[in-house]
Amino acid sequence: MKTLKVALLGCGNVGSQVARILTEDADALAERVGARLQLAGIAVRNPDTPREVELDPALFTTDADTLVSEADLVIELMGGVEPARSLMLSAIGHGASVITGNKALLAEDGPTLYEKADAAGVQLSFEAAVAGAIPILRPIRDSLAGDRITRVLGIVNGTTNYVLDQMDTTGAQFDDALADAKALGYAEADPTADIEGYDAAAKGAILASLAFHTRFPRSEVHCEGITSVTAEDIAAARDAGYVIKLLSICELQDDDDGGGVAVRVHPTLLPREHPLAAVHGAFNAVFVEAESAGELMFYGQGAGGTPTASAVLGDLVTAARRIVLGGPGRTESASSQLPVRGIGTAETSYYVGLDVADESGVLAKIAQVFADHGVSIETMRQTTHLDLVRPAERAADEDATPPASAELRIVTHRGAEDALARTVEAVKKLEPVNSVTSVLRVEGV
Repeated sequence: MKTLKVALLGCGNVGSQVARILTEDADALAERVGARLQLAGIAVRNPDTPREVELDPALFTTDADTLVSEADLVIELMGGVEPARSLMLSAIGHGASVITGNKALLAEDGPTLYEKADAAGVQLSFEAAVAGAIPILRPIRDSLAGDRITRVLGIVNGTTNYVLDQMDTTGAQFDDALADAKALGYAEADPTADIEGYDAAAKGAILASLAFHTRFPRSEVHCEGITSVTAEDIAAARDAGYVIKLLSICELQDDDDGGGVAVRVHPTLLPREHPLAAVHGAFNAVFVEAESAGELMFYGQGAGGTPTASAVLGDLVTAARRIVLGGPGRTESASSQLPVRGIGTAETSYYVGLDVADESGVLAKIAQVFADHGVSIETMRQTTHLDLVRPAERAADEDATPPASAELRIVTHRGAEDALARTVEAVKKLEPVNSVTSVLRVEGV
């Protein structure tokens, strides 16, 4: 039986599990591939670093360049842009197929890697870059290749889903829920990439590129994180029948200008009966809408060493079979090259929370501003409460009656993002409006 040499770059949580499976399941993998997959070496910065999986010390090397030059297949799990990009380009240049989970690199410079792989006729696979163990990229690229995808909505970051889920189900404050996520290993010591939405934005760019056959740069993704979501927002959403999720939304826009693609990441209100609303903990899910297939949902563990290793090994077996059986490599199809659109062109609904003076005529004034901007109100709810008297006012008049105010919660019908944003800015300027307490987008209605 033919032997294919496999080089592994990186041996962290995922890489160590990949190495373990390659070693323990060597016979089963050989039967599936039609060739033996020999783990030729593991390139790491420090071979002496303790690791959860016990591996043969002879496998470790710091000479990644030589390891790559002698491999038939290269698995890149180092993360970051460099030296990962240079090593992947070197592998492709030597005729090796590459499997990676490096979402940051693909979102930043994927087109360069795709073009080089196409020119070399080798496979470039990256199922592990989005949603961990969930098989979503291959179904989009292959299973739905004969369909027309119109929309992809995804919970693609386990950390933020865990935090928002804890806030919703237990009433926890943001900081407490994030601390729990760190303690459980769902969040990094520096969780910025997760809670600010950068991780979900990189994955959104990859999903959009595959779904709409258009190379979509990470820099064009509108990105908002969850740091501004409060326990009060969560409670208000629950009271109105919604749950808040951080969604990556990729949309195909058909219009008189020939259409385009927009990708946005932001906290989103979903009706509790929506399938994505039932995704709890650190799990991920991707909801796909296609013209012929209709609505599809892919659900599973979006992170973790063993689940993500499953996606890596799936790509490895596919790439190895291609080498054994022959045929060109596959990356992504960029045949459409649709224009990239900003969030201002998106169609969505707004949830707006307002603190206003509790006096006659306020509702009419606010409704008129919405009407003047061509935005239709679907629902409006009011809760009256008493503001706390400011210390200066209390000192001036101990008998003063606290001024009454009201909390308004408005949900609009779907409309253009630009019009909705202008409406909120106009409402802020109304004299009876004390403050805009929250602005969140609504999907799935």
